[in-house]
Amino acid sequence: MKVSVHAVNFTVDKKLVDFVQERLDKLEKYYDKVVSADVFLKVEKTSDKENKIAEVKINVPGDDFLVKKQCKTFEEAVELSAESLERMLVKRKEKISSHI
Repeated sequence: MKVSVHAVNFTVDKKLVDFVQERLDKLEKYYDKVVSADVFLKVEKTSDKENKIAEVKINVPGDDFLVKKQCKTFEEAVELSAESLERMLVKRKEKISSHI
């Protein structure tokens, strides 16, 4: 799966990009027709500690799924986003297989 990582208001290091790629590659276990993923990592300028935002958009044939999570670290936000996407993909797969 092709994963594009976009950093907003900061520069992203290779370790974080690798983590995102590795985590999102696991989504193919749940639904093998995922085409690509766009990940937007943002830092909000607030005094709140939970100022890291991860928006993950994945493209599957006929649909797009978008998840947005805000946490203390990007790793945690990406992890929570991926878990939400796993549930969405499992639901989609079940829905499609029930129509066949």
